[in-house]
Amino acid sequence: MSAADRVAELTATFAAPSLDVARLLCDRHPADHVAFTVVDGGGKASTLSYGDLAASSHRYARALQGLGVGPGDRVATLMGKSTDLVTVVLAIWRLGAVYVPLFTAFAPQAIALRLEGAGAKVVVLDPDQRHKLDPGPDMPDDPRRRVVVTGTGTSTRRDDMVLADLVAAASPEPVPAVATSGDGPLVHMFTSGTTGKPKGVIHPVSYIAGWQIYLEYGLGVTPDSGYWCAADPGWAYGLYAAIVAPMAAGIPSLLLSGGFSAETTWRTLVEHRVTDFTAAPTVYRGLRSSSVPVPPGLRLERASSAGEPLTPEVNEWAATALGLAVHDHFGQTEVGMPLANHHHPELARPLKPGSMGRPVPGWSLTVLADEKDEPAGPGVLGRVAIDVAASPLMTFRDYQVPGQSASKFTPDGRWYLTGDAGRVDAEGDFFFSSRDDDVIIMAGYRIGPFEIESVLVQHPEVVECSVIGAPDEVRGEVIEAYVVLRDGGDGSPELAAELQRLVKNRYAAHAYPRTIHFIDALPKTPSGKTQRYLLRKRRRAELAEREAQ
Repeated sequence: MSAADRVAELTATFAAPSLDVARLLCDRHPADHVAFTVVDGGGKASTLSYGDLAASSHRYARALQGLGVGPGDRVATLMGKSTDLVTVVLAIWRLGAVYVPLFTAFAPQAIALRLEGAGAKVVVLDPDQRHKLDPGPDMPDDPRRRVVVTGTGTSTRRDDMVLADLVAAASPEPVPAVATSGDGPLVHMFTSGTTGKPKGVIHPVSYIAGWQIYLEYGLGVTPDSGYWCAADPGWAYGLYAAIVAPMAAGIPSLLLSGGFSAETTWRTLVEHRVTDFTAAPTVYRGLRSSSVPVPPGLRLERASSAGEPLTPEVNEWAATALGLAVHDHFGQTEVGMPLANHHHPELARPLKPGSMGRPVPGWSLTVLADEKDEPAGPGVLGRVAIDVAASPLMTFRDYQVPGQSASKFTPDGRWYLTGDAGRVDAEGDFFFSSRDDDVIIMAGYRIGPFEIESVLVQHPEVVECSVIGAPDEVRGEVIEAYVVLRDGGDGSPELAAELQRLVKNRYAAHAYPRTIHFIDALPKTPSGKTQRYLLRKRRRAELAEREAQ
């Protein structure tokens, strides 16, 4: 089957006018096939078959139903990766309810924004997360919201429910199937807040098709793969690449509980014979910078990365450490994964350093000129855009608040503007430059921060960095860099000059940072993406204060 035919097949399946989400993700698969392998921090593994998942999710659905959950209601989780998590999520969809994922590293303010924004009726959370919902300055009290705590113990809060107790008391009878449609709401989540306040995005059921296409063609996962997506399911990539897409395809997926550690990651890769691995660039950087040696016995055949641009030092390391290259991919909460350096043999091409790949089947993209809504031409820096009519996997139409997406589409509605600046070469490979707002215009030159950052991080003393444009009377803007050093070093004028020379020699003589700021940490979103706009705001305030003096 061709890629185009596969897109048509999955689009028809998940965009149907009447469908049962639980059947498509679970019940249609052989009951004895493994759905998930869950590994705890100590390395102990347990498996969950589709038959087990079907039976337990019916009981969990009955438990939620007893709390008044029904079609369209929002149910949130604040849970780590576990069999409970995937069971609760499927139970939500069995009832026709809408899932609201929450990242366990969120503080109360971020949780409150999402719970209130989604109008969550129930929150299911792990005991170690319960304190985050205590009323306070960042968490308004909402007596209407029901709180359900996982585990077998009793909650310390009088009004809380214990999930195990609710499930034990629930009827063993399966819940009746709830019919929905491809346009029906599946997930209510929020953007990461890279450039401002997070916006609500409601994914329809048809959004699943794009992720299954990405799993098969972008990641190259097959039924014979040992597949592990290490991303957190509190975010779109982890939810869909680690849980939803594998379930849709009937492919076993591995979930590792707890936070990142190099030792645990290496052990899991070896012990579970992982052939297909995908994670954020920070995971690969963590492995690279760790003192833990690469263990023998790795079986990796394909490695992928998404969530933020992949800087070149990762693949310089991976060539030796992993014996292969990490493929960079590009996506957004709103649309899914439209660009990839594909692993599927039908679409695989030699990697180009710095490229985020070519359009995934079912997507059509270009780079638009800055001054008009027309293709910019090969090699010209412009606005990365999706051709809406030519992209059958495109499901995004607007944010939760109507009208918030007006700036995301061209006036004629043809192009969806990703908000990223980049270029595409003559062969159709796309290269990321920066967020649109992050492009630096210095003396008429348009400069993307990412390319300069990619040079700076090649210095052995640099752990990470961020490049911004600072106001300048003569040039309009000048380039400045914020640099975090290895082992918490303070930096020096000599090191700053060395970094400036590095950029001049390896990138461009005119595009070096005029000022190097050595700092302890970069401002980031909870998902780990650098917030350059906060650095720009801080720098402008500093310069304004200096001028006022």
